[in-house]
Amino acid sequence: MTTTPEKTAEDLQASSGRPSAPLGTETFRKSRPDIAGPDIVEPPFPIFLSGAVQKGFGRGGKDLGCPTANLPDESIIPMSSVCKPGVYFGYAQVYGRSGQEGRVHPMVMSLGWNPFYKNERLTAEIHIMHDFQSDFYGHDMQAVILGYIRPELDYTSKEALIEDINTDKRVALRSLSRESYVKFGVDPNPGAADE
Repeated sequence: MTTTPEKTAEDLQASSGRPSAPLGTETFRKSRPDIAGPDIVEPPFPIFLSGAVQKGFGRGGKDLGCPTANLPDESIIPMSSVCKPGVYFGYAQVYGRSGQEGRVHPMVMSLGWNPFYKNERLTAEIHIMHDFQSDFYGHDMQAVILGYIRPELDYTSKEALIEDINTDKRVALRSLSRESYVKFGVDPNPGAADE
């Protein structure tokens, strides 16, 4: 069963200032499910995003051990207009990298304001679960978002944030292992040839 968010990320972006986020707690971390979302991909998913990878704040890899690829602001409109801030899962691929052309990898994505860092604008930060040997700023990236993991949270410590990020990755991989989701890892846009 799919639920519509109370307020989309776009609604919140249009309101004045950065929205507040609930505090991530130990109780929340211990009660998290191992798999997110229904067994089949349901609307509003899949959502397709694409754009040239841009430099972000550089915190993902250096601070959190989770390097991220940032999409341009205009490329996240299709998602921010139907989704609330939070963590999502799906697949991504980077073009123009020798040896990586067309390879599809699992990913997790944060859509929001990163309250721990007090960002002042909405961003979409994608962590591709693959060990790239160098950055790929300026390369085109395509992502397909298939489901929602959890709401955006604030944290009292960097360690608690890192713990939740690591759990997000495990939940994403388990969620993507279901039959309805696996096909997107082979072809991020299945059915496009039928149109």
